[in-house]
Amino acid sequence: MLHQPSIVSLNVGQPKIVMMDGRAVTTGIYKQPVATPLWLTKTNFVGDGQADLIHHGGRDKAVCAYPSEHFSAWERLYGRPFLAGSFGENITLAGLVEKDVCIGDIFEVGTAILQVSQPRQPCVKLAKRHRLIDLPLHVQTTGYTGFYFRVLQEGTVQAGHSLKLMERSARPFSVEYVNRVYYVEKSNKEAMRAIVAEQALSEDWRRMFLKRLEQ
Repeated sequence: MLHQPSIVSLNVGQPKIVMMDGRAVTTGIYKQPVATPLWLTKTNFVGDGQADLIHHGGRDKAVCAYPSEHFSAWERLYGRPFLAGSFGENITLAGLVEKDVCIGDIFEVGTAILQVSQPRQPCVKLAKRHRLIDLPLHVQTTGYTGFYFRVLQEGTVQAGHSLKLMERSARPFSVEYVNRVYYVEKSNKEAMRAIVAEQALSEDWRRMFLKRLEQ
């Protein structure tokens, strides 16, 4: 992190019904930028919502973040613009990418305090929103996934706020590294054991790694 990272866009939206592949689907992936400050609760921003509460939202996935640095790569690949909120993220960031942020990192943002909990897993609705069937696979292979925060302290957040790193784990594992172990180094049991020992890892990702370790 050469410069203090910041929020370039704060994005929220309620679930809505849209047509995807000829059928009606309820999704919360469509987020719109807002200029006003928003109150952040333990589970989401006021005014935001998720449709699929099994795979999205909850305390471990209260805030979805995506680095704006990746948009240019997607624009080159697909020949179309990608704007803030394109990945369904609540906060579009500048200056904080997957290789520089670690599970357990605690940040002060506005009057809220956030902790990195897991990488973001690209889902089929991302492909359907953009009508790009291979987008989730490219997200996995590039490692340009984004990541989730849990909320340690509720507070007010807005676009332009900086993210001030307050604390880092004694054994930091970057989001990039956790992605690589999950998607590429699938038989690296030593790495998986070390990652699941990180207390700040979300329960979903701990469960996924433990399931692999049992196989």
